[in-house]
Amino acid sequence: MTKAVTKLRDLPPLVTSWEIERLRSLIAEAQEGRRFLLQGGDCAETLADCRPETITNKLKILLQMSLVLVQGLRKPVIRLGRFAGQYAKPRSSPTETQKLGDTDLTLPSYFGDLVNQAPFDPVSRRPDPHLMVRGYQHAAMTLNFIRALIDGGFADVHHPEYWDLSFLQHASLSPERRDRYEQVSRTLAGALEFMEALGEAKVHELSRVEFFTSHEGLNLLYESAQTRHVPRRTGWYDLTTHLPWIGERTRAISGAHVEFFRGIANPVGVKLGPKVDPADALELVRVLNPENTPARSCSSPAWAPRMWSEPCRVSSGAIRDAGRRVLWVSDPMHGNGDGHRRGRQDKVIRCDHRGAAQDLRRAPGGRHRLRGRPLRADRRGRDRVRRRGLRRHRGFTHPQLRLPLRPPAQLPAIP
Repeated sequence: MTKAVTKLRDLPPLVTSWEIERLRSLIAEAQEGRRFLLQGGDCAETLADCRPETITNKLKILLQMSLVLVQGLRKPVIRLGRFAGQYAKPRSSPTETQKLGDTDLTLPSYFGDLVNQAPFDPVSRRPDPHLMVRGYQHAAMTLNFIRALIDGGFADVHHPEYWDLSFLQHASLSPERRDRYEQVSRTLAGALEFMEALGEAKVHELSRVEFFTSHEGLNLLYESAQTRHVPRRTGWYDLTTHLPWIGERTRAISGAHVEFFRGIANPVGVKLGPKVDPADALELVRVLNPENTPARSCSSPAWAPRMWSEPCRVSSGAIRDAGRRVLWVSDPMHGNGDGHRRGRQDKVIRCDHRGAAQDLRRAPGGRHRLRGRPLRADRRGRDRVRRRGLRRHRGFTHPQLRLPLRPPAQLPAIP
């Protein structure tokens, strides 16, 4: 363990403090309603996902969704990827038991590729500190590839055809909505050329999009090894990602995760489940942002399984009445598991933001989660998937699935 942590401390940072400060300035604008935050990625990444086609698909989804959001909201969108570090996964139980023949075998649970490996055998499930170094290496390769794509023009908004909006050919959309989507793609480049002709902005500012990363800061050894005091800046920065967040299972106010997060200068997120104690929610915001600094905290309330819950309603009201600065980011996939035989789980979008918008006195300032492969889950009523069609994807069960490639681009237009 000591050897792995020492190695991580000696390696270059994955992100820079000026990128983090840039994200903070954008989130501050989102808190004022002048921007919208779009966060998406896997529930848990694997090291095997560090492949060009997988990374490119994830980036395409964020670009597709942001294009529709910009057109519909008439405001800029912050693109925040939930990858290049989402290698750790909290579990409800520290152990897992499976029947092998006539014997029950109990092994440590799989906590993500940053801790151990998924195959159910004693060797794979044994925690391996060197996986933290491998996780860093794969995160660095992912970030380098994304930056190369963006710098090479892949994210040039003059050419949205690069972002592959081919899902429109298969999505179950009305002709009117299909035409609207296609019109967004056709008219974007022309609108940019018009703006450039007016001289209102530089070509580079209009042609490239900014991109940031995030992950759940579950493994504090990994996070702290890359946390540094940056010259000519005050405070400490977690340089594994731009925006780390605290999960539902680790947000105890007296816990180690809250203690670590309150000491870093990054903007931080907190997942609030539907049973959150309103007093705890308010105290979390106070502890993580005692000075009530803009862009310090984002809350991701997970109300999707039914609707905006009473605890979330009371929590949002208490935080609002206390004058605390928070950006609310909805998670429409949390807990939306439809179990079926063979032990797999589909994710179905069932979210209604009307109650949340009423309690927050505005619509939520962001949306959260997506998936980079055209597999499995889908929104009921749109491009529906039959269970029998899932059999060909039975090899992919790690460990939950989120939105596939096509539905995320449809999601911004769901009324």
